[in-house]
Amino acid sequence: MTTFGIYARKSNEQKDVADDAREAAAVAERIQRALGAPYEVGGYRFLSGTSIGIAIMPNNGTTGDEIVKNADLALYRAKEQGKAGHHFFEPALDEKAQRRRRLEQDLRDVVVHGGLELNYQPLYSLTQERLTAFEALLRWHHPALGEISPAEFIPLADETGLIVEIGEWVLREACRQAITWPQPLAVTVNVSARQFLTPGLPAMVTRALAATGLPAHRLELEITENVFEANVEKTLETLHALRALGVKIALDDFGTGYSSLSHLRMFPFDKLKIDSAFVRDLAENNAHAIIRAITTLADALGMETLAEGVEDPRQLMILRAEGCRQIQGYLLSRPLAGVLVPAFIVDVSKRRSPVLLLRA
Repeated sequence: MTTFGIYARKSNEQKDVADDAREAAAVAERIQRALGAPYEVGGYRFLSGTSIGIAIMPNNGTTGDEIVKNADLALYRAKEQGKAGHHFFEPALDEKAQRRRRLEQDLRDVVVHGGLELNYQPLYSLTQERLTAFEALLRWHHPALGEISPAEFIPLADETGLIVEIGEWVLREACRQAITWPQPLAVTVNVSARQFLTPGLPAMVTRALAATGLPAHRLELEITENVFEANVEKTLETLHALRALGVKIALDDFGTGYSSLSHLRMFPFDKLKIDSAFVRDLAENNAHAIIRAITTLADALGMETLAEGVEDPRQLMILRAEGCRQIQGYLLSRPLAGVLVPAFIVDVSKRRSPVLLLRA
């Protein structure tokens, strides 16, 4: 993808802003048409796309530096919208950039001084009628901005590389808390593609298990299919090294990628987590068929299946009927602070919890 930032300057005739915008848009479209034409190199046909950001002087800045900066912000918005397109600068883009810069700096401070915490969402077995594990979910309560959504700060941590340090802390902290839970309850930890491709992940897992005393079989690592995008050979090598430690490996968001079946052929995952999008659509007949196909395939391959985002009893009944073995979602519980997990476990054992909703 080729990217450009361009700006329009007021002429001496002081044209209307709308005229400037139309002229800039016309230039952007001509550039996109020119660069979007297919071309051949060595007998191969290639296509390119162009995203363009536009800032207009003096409305979007009075200096060259301001205009270039704001065109760049508009450029990133154009890229976020996908495909080849152009976008005009808006003040909200600068506000978003300022917030991002602040969060990045504050996140760096949090990594050094602490301030992140883990919540845990239970996983429940429909075949064994018991809790099986808790998924560790990262939370950040900013002292000035309040709760920062993981959807905002985790991609930021990934882009800046902070996710590697944060991920090591999450792994160690999750194991530390899980060792206090009654056996055989396990803890599941998400591993990003960037973490996964960092050299030494198996060694990091080994250190966390040794430091906390958690048995390897009580740790499950969740990955998504994008870990295969960069280096399939390296990914498989790491997966087999982790399996050799005794930890379990789950494939998260199953069904949303492009190569799910080939990935299952390459590596025997312990569990497939069915994406919540399929669970939300269970009222549609084709969603039933998709769930049935996934559970049948998983059974044939000796893999567990878990449905994410289960929120009402009707979804549960359908999942049970279609052969799904485990569930996770608000029907069972919202994510819990670590200090509340022991009481939740006791409540479940005494049948005083939302698990009662799960009884057939």
